[in-house]
Amino acid sequence: MNTSNRVNQIRKSAIHEMTRLSKQYDDVAFLSWAKPTTGTPKHINDAVINAIKNGLTGGYSQSEGLPELREEIVKKLKRDNHIDANISQIIVTVGAIEGLAASVLATIDPGDEVILPTPTYSTHITQVKLASGIPVLVPLIEDENFALDIEAIKQAITPKTKAIIFCTPSNPTGSVFPESTLRKLGSIALEHNLTVITDEAYEYFTFDGSKHFSMASIPELRKNVITNYTFTKTYAMTGWRIGYIHADEEIIDQIKKAHIPLAICAPVASQYAAIEALKGSQNCIEEFSLHYLKARNLMCERLDILDSVFEYNKPEGSYLMFPKILGGRGNDSITFSKNLLKEARVSTTPGIAFGPTGENHIRLSFCVPEEMVNKAFDRMEAYFKKSK
Repeated sequence: MNTSNRVNQIRKSAIHEMTRLSKQYDDVAFLSWAKPTTGTPKHINDAVINAIKNGLTGGYSQSEGLPELREEIVKKLKRDNHIDANISQIIVTVGAIEGLAASVLATIDPGDEVILPTPTYSTHITQVKLASGIPVLVPLIEDENFALDIEAIKQAITPKTKAIIFCTPSNPTGSVFPESTLRKLGSIALEHNLTVITDEAYEYFTFDGSKHFSMASIPELRKNVITNYTFTKTYAMTGWRIGYIHADEEIIDQIKKAHIPLAICAPVASQYAAIEALKGSQNCIEEFSLHYLKARNLMCERLDILDSVFEYNKPEGSYLMFPKILGGRGNDSITFSKNLLKEARVSTTPGIAFGPTGENHIRLSFCVPEEMVNKAFDRMEAYFKKSK
């Protein structure tokens, strides 16, 4: 059977492999899934039920999304991201993932280089490879809570560099890139005429005074930034697969050409869910954020007890953290995670899934109930005590 070299070069997802392996065991404590466990708020579900009953969800929408939804997105961008937009600059997508794929396809040609600060979400790297681009991985500064290394990014730029892709708040590290740093990155993008593609899935979940900043709010970067958002994390809507892109009209027209063959349009039922999410009560965001903060603090307390096994940077955002494995135990993070699953019934994500600089780490998710955090760490404490 003939298969493409482009796909053959892509390794099997370590994230999904751990999910598959976890199903082989009973009573697993899951810290590996980056999906909220709270469930979609009732008012959003009810709005979709009404839309279905009223016969509104059986056909396609415009490929760029329902006008009412895009109008609500424009309001949200102005209110929360300080971005002046109009509905012609918005495409509703099948989650942020499809939006990111369309953004990459519309930006790069085969052989173009794309800078990715790593560790980063593995799908970003994969999407560049699927577009026949060349990922250029620039390590974050771990000792500074996984900060962007502006000087290293400058040095990585070549005549083939076309774009920079990153997520903030970060998956997997939980770091939040501050406005001052992102403005420096914006200056670099302007100087070299680079496109900046951002993944802002965790925009509402920041802690300890850290603030999310959207580069698209900088007027002079209007033609250089493609911003991808999602309802997935904000409103606990992972299964709805609904997100959106904002970019300048010239860019959005090109992205739309990639969006249509990938998706035609986002699921219409999910678009009605998104309308209600934006128009309805926003109390759930604060509730989720407070829950994640409490769970983060608990996870940090439990990691402190295991200070001979892990060291960590306290996450400033998202609901993920990326502790380093000490004592040579994490030289093969896949084996480390598999052993933890097999022997302790705790599911984690191996750090190598997020790029080479992710090795010697695991990703832990704290969007789970606090009792799940305690259950997992009780088991880990017993496991590491036994394996000394």
